[in-house]
Amino acid sequence: MATQRTVVVVGGGLAGLMTTMKLAEAGHKVLLFSVVPVKRSHSVCAQGGINGAVNLRGEGDSAYLHFEDTITGGDFLNHQPPVMRMAERAPAIIFLLDRMGVPFNRTNEGLLDFRRFGGTLKHRTAYAGATTGQQLLYALDEQVRRWEDQNRVQKYEGWEFLGIVKDGSGRCVGITAQNLRTMEIRAFPADAVTIATGGNGVIFGKSTNSIINTGAAVSICYQQGVIYGNPEMIQIHPTAIPGEDKCRLISESVRGEGGRVWTPRDPMDGRNPVDIPEADRWYVCEEMDPVYGNLLSRDIVSFIIYCVCRKGLGIKGKEQVYLDITQLHKDRGGPYTRDQINDKLEGVLEIYEKFMGEDPIANPMRIYPAVHYTMGGLWVDYEKGHETALDIDSPRNQSTNIPGLYAAGECEYQYHGANRLGANALLTCLTGGELAAQGILAYLKDAHEKEAPSSAVFDEAVRERSSEYTQMKTSRGKENPYALHAELADVMWNNCGIWRVQKDLVAARGKLADLADRIQKCDLVDNSDWANQAVPFARAVKNMVIQSQAIVEGAIIRDESRGAHFKMDTPARDDANWLKTTQAHYQESGPTFTFEPVDCSYIAPRARKYKINQNIIVKKILGEDFLEKITGQAAKGEPVSASPE
Repeated sequence: MATQRTVVVVGGGLAGLMTTMKLAEAGHKVLLFSVVPVKRSHSVCAQGGINGAVNLRGEGDSAYLHFEDTITGGDFLNHQPPVMRMAERAPAIIFLLDRMGVPFNRTNEGLLDFRRFGGTLKHRTAYAGATTGQQLLYALDEQVRRWEDQNRVQKYEGWEFLGIVKDGSGRCVGITAQNLRTMEIRAFPADAVTIATGGNGVIFGKSTNSIINTGAAVSICYQQGVIYGNPEMIQIHPTAIPGEDKCRLISESVRGEGGRVWTPRDPMDGRNPVDIPEADRWYVCEEMDPVYGNLLSRDIVSFIIYCVCRKGLGIKGKEQVYLDITQLHKDRGGPYTRDQINDKLEGVLEIYEKFMGEDPIANPMRIYPAVHYTMGGLWVDYEKGHETALDIDSPRNQSTNIPGLYAAGECEYQYHGANRLGANALLTCLTGGELAAQGILAYLKDAHEKEAPSSAVFDEAVRERSSEYTQMKTSRGKENPYALHAELADVMWNNCGIWRVQKDLVAARGKLADLADRIQKCDLVDNSDWANQAVPFARAVKNMVIQSQAIVEGAIIRDESRGAHFKMDTPARDDANWLKTTQAHYQESGPTFTFEPVDCSYIAPRARKYKINQNIIVKKILGEDFLEKITGQAAKGEPVSASPE
């Protein structure tokens, strides 16, 4: 066995656990950090499934078709070689999980069962009821516990990442972190570090994300010199339950099993929804695209629902439409009993029934889009070997621009382009975590040639973070960090949400600058050194504001519409000028940008294969001249035409 090295992994979700497992298998020591107990990581909330072209239904599915659907769904902003690697690894990953004991649903013959998900015409999504993320997370945690028992993994649960530590050459040589009980701040030396901390939905307030998903770790790395790729690409999920505290996800698996989106043709129709006849229902997605119907990509379905409600055509004129599975029950002519429906969807249906007080099998669900995912994240590299395939032994794979610092999962940008297809998230966590471990193993082969940093580097990092903590703990300004977060969420949803106008984005720039100043002047009345909650929250808000500035500036500078980024001033996709990654670089005065051409090694960009795009949706629902009225000018550019397929 090679000399044992120490690697820090920040994040205990699927990406972090996969990286940890693979490094421990290779004989190295892993320090695993997580704000919450590992089994409470946000991966546990994933419901619908994991994609892989296993093709057990004989539909002619293949890794190439999975790759093609992913690239098309991402509106061709994804670098293609890593996506091809993801699609090729997917079946093996699913079989690996099956051998680990994940209780995937089975057919009557005992084979793995697969459902349809958005953006594809194939049954490609393996699932464990509607709690797939939980089952995967628990299975990987069991594997990591095996290595923990052999002292190759040491967990630091309840510790918050405060920053990377760099040596004089700029190499990442460890991290600083804070114990959220004792409030102790320590430095942890390491030969390499992986960030696997998930998304940033809390920036937008009421998202489907957990309250831990602030994106703070990505923001901290960005402030320390890591490039932030495609920050403007934020996904809105079409189906969620709006709530006072957050939005609860209603998984795409509901539509994958036959759920239909509709609203009464008369929005003020007072009848019980199950009594409204088919002729009086507007199945808007099916009318817009009869081929993909309710399983259009997420950015398209979200935009359709948004436009319907903006027109005042939602249920009773409100911001809600129906998501209906009542027709699946045998009592209403469907193919399934209640038990069979629950076998596929019980986890998500329980959530709806608990929070809405209605039986979703007997009554259509009321839903509206919500912020769900970030396609943008820390910029990571890859290296091609034979032809266009990845060289899996390259230390560049999943590496950020800081030597020794890697990233995997939702916190990095590379797999989803401008829009993520459902059920690709769990897959990219696992394939990205696996590839990060391989990249680190290649990097560690040369570690013996690098001089170990002095202890002074770590002492200085601790002093710096401790000083920041003390300064915030004793702050006696007049601002309330919780009120500032509410303002931030309002600015980001209303100015940089489901669709965007340049003047609103520019207005957000000024509002964020104001928030960045005010967050320095908070009144943090809790100055205790035991389980202090005020300082970590205020620190998170500060980091969210800085990250939001990159998101907004990326949206301002990307003068086109692509995937989840629909900009009414420029509603066309512009491959000639914008087939490139926006790379944000942190400056105190605001982000600066460089641009990286997208690697289209396999297929050239073309129109998406759906019959509609956002531009067509606006014209069909809101009117031919709506964009011109809203922006006060004719729309610039011609849209990439929708495919005639």
